[in-house]
Amino acid sequence: MASDAPPPEGGTDTSPAQSTPDRPTTAQPTTAQFVEVQESAEFGELRRTYRSFAFPLTVAFIAWYLLYVLLSNYAGGFMGTKLFGNINVALILGLAQFITTFLIAWFYARHASRKLDPKADVIKSRMEADA
Repeated sequence: MASDAPPPEGGTDTSPAQSTPDRPTTAQPTTAQFVEVQESAEFGELRRTYRSFAFPLTVAFIAWYLLYVLLSNYAGGFMGTKLFGNINVALILGLAQFITTFLIAWFYARHASRKLDPKADVIKSRMEADA
C-alpha cells in the first residue's frame, strides 16, 4: 500500500519504551536506505509477485460476489429453485461465498509463506544489517 508519509528517520532509537531485555533497541535504516530499497529490482519483484496474485483473485472474488447479488435481485425464480428438501440454489450459492472466502484466505497464506515471505525476509535482514 502506497503512502505519502515518509519512512522513519534513521538513527538509533534509545527510548526506554521500545527497549526490553529480550528485544534490545536497534538502529533504524535511514530514509535514503528505505528509498533505495523501494527502487530496487528485488523490491519490484516482490511487489509484482504480490500483485500478480492479489489483483486477479480480488477481481474474481468481487465478480463472483456481484454475480450472487445480481442473481438474488433479478433471478428470484432461479435462486428459489429447490435442489433437495428445503435447500435451494440461493442457500448453496450463499454458503459457497463463505467457502470461497476461507479458501482464498488459506490460498493466500500458503502463497505468502512460499513466495512473499522469503523475499521480504531477505530484504528486511539486509536493511537491518545495513542500519
